[in-house]
Amino acid sequence: MIHYDLRCGDGHGFDGWFRDSATFDQQAARGLVECPVCGGTKVERALMAPRLSRGAKGPVIEAEPRPDAAESQPPAPQAEAPAAPPMPLPDQLRVALQRLRAEVEQKCTYVGGNFAEEARRMHEGEVPAKPIYGEATPAEAEALAEDGIDVARIPWVPRADS
Repeated sequence: MIHYDLRCGDGHGFDGWFRDSATFDQQAARGLVECPVCGGTKVERALMAPRLSRGAKGPVIEAEPRPDAAESQPPAPQAEAPAAPPMPLPDQLRVALQRLRAEVEQKCTYVGGNFAEEARRMHEGEVPAKPIYGEATPAEAEALAEDGIDVARIPWVPRADS
């Protein structure tokens, strides 16, 4: 699954999960992707800022979004109502995601930022296949999916004991 930041024609931002980029393109072209704020179906992928880590003890650094010449859009009018704050996770969902995280951490090998490379090496038979988890950029995850390499992105919530 691939997570995209999306923006409707009126400038509302929201997110969506899709099997791959082709699935998003097909659904958007058919008007099946709808803005939860205004119901608009003219939806495009927004620029996404990568998350970069400075090692095990360093802080996570989020890159500032920068305009892309090919996808640049004028800023939304300031008169719009502010976007709604993110909804808190329902307790049942949070608990389920915490259990999933514990299961992944217990049964899989953490490969960090080498996830895409390791997944590709296993897929090509260069190393024995084993369950792994780690980080990949949206572009890396999309490239893996487009090459037929099954990966899943899951929301990573804080541990239950945190």
